[in-house]
Amino acid sequence: MNTSALRHRIDTQTYADPDAVLEQLVARAALSSEARHRITTQAAALVRDIRNTTAPGLMEVFLAEYGLSTDEGVALMCLAEALLRVPDADTIDALIEDKIAPSDWGRHMGHSTSSLVNASTWALMLTGRVLDDDQPGPVRHLRAAIKRLGEPVIRTAVSRAMKEMGRQFVLGEDINAAMERAAGMEKKGFTYSYDMLGEAARTEADAKRYHLSYSRAISAIATACTDEDIRRNPGISVKLSALHPRYEVAQEPSVMRDLVPRLRALALLAKSAGMGLNVDAEEADRLSLSLEVIERVMSEPALAGWDGFGVVVQAFGQRAGIVIDTLYDMAHRHDRRIMVRLVKGAYWDTEIKRAQVEGVDGFPVFTQKAATDVSYISSARKLLGMTDRIYPQFATHNAHTVAAVLEMADDPDAYEFQRLHGMGETLHTLVMEQHKTRCRIYAPVGAHRDLLAYLVRRLLENGANSSFVNQIVDEDVPPEIVAADPFEQLGQGIMAIPTGPEVFLPLRANARGFDLAHAPTLADIETARAPFRTHIWSAAPLLAGSVRPEPEVAVANPFDADDHPGTVQHASSADVATALEAAEIWDAPLSERRATLLRAADLIEENYGEIFAVLAREAGKGLPDCVAELREGVDFLRYYAAQATNTPPAGIFTCISPWNFPMAIFAGQISAALATGNAVLAKPAEQTPLVAYLVVSLMHKAGVPRSALQLLPGGGEVGAALTGDARIGGVAFTGSTATALRIRANMAQHCAPGTPLIAETGGLNAMIVDSTALPEQAVQAIVESAFQSAGQRCSALRCLYVQEDIADDLTKMLIGAMKALGLGDPWALSTDVGPVIDETARRGIADHIDTARKEGRVVAEVTAPQGGTFIAPTIIKLEGIGDLEREIFGPVLHLATFKSQELDSVIDAINATGYGLTFGLHTRIDDRVQHVSERIEAGNVYINRNQIGAIVGSQPFGGEGLSGTGPKAGGPNYLPRFGAPDVQRADATWNTVQTGLPEVSAPAAAGAIETLSMPGPTGESNRLSTLPRPALLCMGPGTDAAAAQALAVEALGGVAVRATGRIDPDTLTTGPGYGGVLWWGDTDTARAIETALAARRGPIMPLVCGLPDTARVRAERHVCVDTTASGGNAALLGAVA
Repeated sequence: MNTSALRHRIDTQTYADPDAVLEQLVARAALSSEARHRITTQAAALVRDIRNTTAPGLMEVFLAEYGLSTDEGVALMCLAEALLRVPDADTIDALIEDKIAPSDWGRHMGHSTSSLVNASTWALMLTGRVLDDDQPGPVRHLRAAIKRLGEPVIRTAVSRAMKEMGRQFVLGEDINAAMERAAGMEKKGFTYSYDMLGEAARTEADAKRYHLSYSRAISAIATACTDEDIRRNPGISVKLSALHPRYEVAQEPSVMRDLVPRLRALALLAKSAGMGLNVDAEEADRLSLSLEVIERVMSEPALAGWDGFGVVVQAFGQRAGIVIDTLYDMAHRHDRRIMVRLVKGAYWDTEIKRAQVEGVDGFPVFTQKAATDVSYISSARKLLGMTDRIYPQFATHNAHTVAAVLEMADDPDAYEFQRLHGMGETLHTLVMEQHKTRCRIYAPVGAHRDLLAYLVRRLLENGANSSFVNQIVDEDVPPEIVAADPFEQLGQGIMAIPTGPEVFLPLRANARGFDLAHAPTLADIETARAPFRTHIWSAAPLLAGSVRPEPEVAVANPFDADDHPGTVQHASSADVATALEAAEIWDAPLSERRATLLRAADLIEENYGEIFAVLAREAGKGLPDCVAELREGVDFLRYYAAQATNTPPAGIFTCISPWNFPMAIFAGQISAALATGNAVLAKPAEQTPLVAYLVVSLMHKAGVPRSALQLLPGGGEVGAALTGDARIGGVAFTGSTATALRIRANMAQHCAPGTPLIAETGGLNAMIVDSTALPEQAVQAIVESAFQSAGQRCSALRCLYVQEDIADDLTKMLIGAMKALGLGDPWALSTDVGPVIDETARRGIADHIDTARKEGRVVAEVTAPQGGTFIAPTIIKLEGIGDLEREIFGPVLHLATFKSQELDSVIDAINATGYGLTFGLHTRIDDRVQHVSERIEAGNVYINRNQIGAIVGSQPFGGEGLSGTGPKAGGPNYLPRFGAPDVQRADATWNTVQTGLPEVSAPAAAGAIETLSMPGPTGESNRLSTLPRPALLCMGPGTDAAAAQALAVEALGGVAVRATGRIDPDTLTTGPGYGGVLWWGDTDTARAIETALAARRGPIMPLVCGLPDTARVRAERHVCVDTTASGGNAALLGAVA
């Protein structure tokens, strides 16, 4: 079977209807009610025997005492996950204090980024409940011990306790130590499969190191392979993701080139040793890729006659049956006998989250524990019928599953059971004695720091109240319940887990998802976009009147100077005049506007192929970015349609969008303005008019009137004309801070005073990584944040601060991960980094890198391809963010280090830039999350994840200070700004002159006025808080008007300073940084105030000529926490495990 056919066959079943699959599984299990009764009876007897025979194992005791339902258990897991990798005493002490003696969270109740987020979800204690001083049990005693003994003693004691816990679950720190320790169990009749601990490879150096580690382990284990029957010899498990730094479908060519020979070499070595080699399971999105790799290696002629090639199959996956059939077919075609280890499955919660994030309809795994158990039994039945080619290995600690295998199997010599080291010993000892079966122990080998992430994962999978391992020691749970029949439980008590399309219901439908590791989806995309590979588009003004555009000019492809995807005719000054004259507010009923916007969203989705093609060729966007952009644009249309009300529109709204999100932000601005009933004049970026023309054409087709939506492509002169006319009722702009300030000045001169300007501008975005962070996870987030989209996102990471204690190792890993990135044609799925937008951009970034190179500050860079406007990803050393004079809008990461005690100084330096768009933090210390989130001045804060890719309605996006005016796009406060602003008129005058501007006192540490939990996928916390902006200056005129203004501001939770006399508008060109100015007097003074405010340096300061809306008074902050950062989501695991 050729590989593409194999992948297509496997992937077609990824999101199958689970009910239909289960129906087939139940039929295939072919167990009569009598057989099922016998299984349950035997399983219950096994439970009684386990309880009566011996003391339970340490793992079982630990889980019973410290399961996921106890605060102590969660705290200990969090501590175990991070402690042993932290090198410095300061941070170890902070971590222990954080987990054992949590801070006073009470003062944060209702405002915290941590304490009230789904208390049942396990997340490094970010979502844990408060461990009070009067808490009974070991936590209180540990606290007392800390106070009594002091930190160094506790540090040593806790580290020793963690290592001792590790000893119970890891066989040895190296293969020789493990084999020595294994001798005891081998005498009892057990055999071993050794699992070399470690994360997936992030760099090519990692992959080579793991390959050598596996090779050495095979050579060492070979000395114990003394039996001619390979089934009686010890074996090894290998992870494909450890043998390649980019083990993913998008990198299939390099996977086949580099990984296949490495696995083949290991298999040949294992054959020579006379031992089994098992390929561990990977995530569902890599299943078909794994089978391709396995097919290539299994076909190696030199492996003929070796029965030791093994594959792990996960029963929780809906494709377990087809995978087993495929492996059996491979064994037949290549004349092999192979081993198949059947497991329940790991990282179930990750599969659920990924499917929801990608918006796909369905899950690759079952969502009910009983369904997984039925799948396991059905798969076991299938394997037991294939023993001519397959040696089944049943890995389970569940007495019911064991009893089912015993019921279905005839020959105990034809299969074996398996268990994890440290778990299930009593069960499998009993079964071996009673039924003469075989059992192999799956034993982790490695350093304790590698072990603990593994250990926490096992605890999470088995720590739920409903798991067999947890229940086995709980005498209150009757044996018949512990060993209940899963066939009877199907359909009972199912937890409703929303699929991708359902995540944001009932507010809006989610945008269509595209799984870019799914062969049928990739084929559909290629079919849809291929007709536009060489298509020539033409764009011109779309007006509600006659068009007289400028002459045609070619649109460039930043990847290929010879490919011109189309032409554009810019709007002339006559076209601008026509558009302004013809613009009419969209006064259709609200229901009609909503329906039209929803139709437009559907049309855009239907035309995804053409949109992907034009984005790739005009904007240089890779396929993942094309998908994200399309989905965001569609989400904006649906979200604003749902948010729309009947409030009066502002009038004519100019929307000026950037080239880096030429479809999503363009559609977002337009749809917000249209949802409110405005007439829209849309000016796309000069570099990307083609996609804008396509989107506007589709919106017209959906029913948006031309008079309500007109397109005016062009350069700065068109933008100036569209923001400098008295008829303009508002402007939405996304782009550079400098351009925003020019627009502000133009509006002050020509538009009515108080005309709203919504500006989302750039940022000097930082991330802090402390020594508790998991390096592999942090590096992944850094690479995505800094280099995805060629760094051309306003949210992209520009300055990384790494705690110096881990800086050398993390930098080495970061450089290796950067070098594993692929640069090239955006059309190709394998491309990670495409070109920057044009030669002007390229030259500016290249000059910055050249300067750093001359100063010896370039830490690492890769090689850029020839042709195209490429900038190679580059890392540059800085002392701190203060050294960055401007935003470098490309794939350039600036790297600084800090000492553990300098955290607050780093935050001060970041805040001192004046920008405040995005910020990232990687830490395992909850108190630090709380502290930093409260102190950092950034609109969007991301914890233990990347800091790009905000989701509409879940992570409203926008900054503060020099990064924008607010309100946040895709949030609940955005649409009101597109309505007609309130206008008040006070006829009073001031009798006195105020000589100086009122000072703004330094704000007290103000808590949030309001915090909303936003919808989103599982395993993620999204909280939107509002807090007071800097004080608003209430200028009256007159005491009464100033008082009324102050009252209006304070009623919304804001801070006001009142004028006590007439203030000369000219004095407002400098002075305190107010959040805004209120003036309800004459128009001439209002214009003078606008002109003065527009001349200020620094953040844009608005003039408000009426009652302020909420977002004028309150700033918005969003905090997104990856609550699965340390490895699991207990809310999900506890419900189904």
